Amino acid sequence: MTTTLLSETHREVQALAREFAQREIAPNAAAWNADHHVPVEVLRRMGEIGLLAVTVPEELGGAGLDATSLCLVVEEIARADAGTSTAVAVQNGLVAAPLMRAGTPAQCAAWLPRLATGEIFGAYALTEPDAGSDTASLRTRAAEHADGWSISGSKQWITNGGFAALFVVFARTGGPGAKGVSAFLVEPGPGFEVGREIPKMGLHTSSTVELVFDGCKVPGVNMLGKPGEGLKLALTTLDGGRITIAAQACGIAQAALDLATEYARSRVAFGGPIARFQGIQFPLADVAAKLDAARLLTRHAAALRDAGEPHGIVGAKAKLFASAVAVEAADVAVQTLGGYGYSSEYPAERYYRDAKITEIYEGTSQIQRLVIARGLLGDSAR
Repeated sequence: MTTTLLSETHREVQALAREFAQREIAPNAAAWNADHHVPVEVLRRMGEIGLLAVTVPEELGGAGLDATSLCLVVEEIARADAGTSTAVAVQNGLVAAPLMRAGTPAQCAAWLPRLATGEIFGAYALTEPDAGSDTASLRTRAAEHADGWSISGSKQWITNGGFAALFVVFARTGGPGAKGVSAFLVEPGPGFEVGREIPKMGLHTSSTVELVFDGCKVPGVNMLGKPGEGLKLALTTLDGGRITIAAQACGIAQAALDLATEYARSRVAFGGPIARFQGIQFPLADVAAKLDAARLLTRHAAALRDAGEPHGIVGAKAKLFASAVAVEAADVAVQTLGGYGYSSEYPAERYYRDAKITEIYEGTSQIQRLVIARGLLGDSAR
């Protein structure tokens, strides 16, 4: 479990998150997923114990901890239920983080304490129907007027969007390309419609919606950061968010490994437990080794972020590797349980469905490879 590398504070945070997840989330995860229920009430209780603003300074209502602590929290929540951990990851990494990085003192004071307690939830609105990995091609536009800005366009795959009260929205304020995009803090109101919940293969406890803007008025003071630097903020935010998703992947992998090993010990076939067969042992051993490696790589990326060192490439490596381990672990769990693994009466099939998204959102595995390759090859790779 690599716990020996953690500080006393980190172990305390890990224990707090684990205890909450095992008490409040794990017993309900199957029913929530079956009902497609987003447990907002449980998310708010996480705010009461500091899990919604792990890295936010204490004077702004947060826990005042580091990126390593956030990874530990997300991993433990994901181990109980991946969909619930997604809301935690977004609140911490995609909403509070860019606010802390680019927000004015007034913006931070207005929003961060409310996000920290779970009074409100936030969402990160970057992706569009025709602008996924190609973020610089986004079309949502913000037109300047006397009192601020008017936003028109649409967004897709917006996590937390069904219950959020604050949206970090990226819109074009200038010409084409990366330098024409700015970021805004947007509240629901006239000209802003939250669309349908998008049906998904997994993460059934997570809200994922479409957004439509039609002349949505935004005060000038709600621009986040400098004009034309929105995409830079978006990509910097994703650099940190990928570390959090790697932690989520580790949590899913650990849950799958726990299930498979417990089943292998108790399932009797051919006169004894199936755990005695190498065909069962070796896949579990491979996953256990790779999971420790994924966890160490994730924590290395988080430590670099905490130290203020470049972490984009290492974060891409962590997400690439950890997401692959999650998918492999889920596959091994299904295979170990056999027919039971394919049944929705056991959580193996949920882990299988949930794991796949970690290879897709906040940058697909192909994008992570591109980031890593460009780090190796420089301009020659462009």
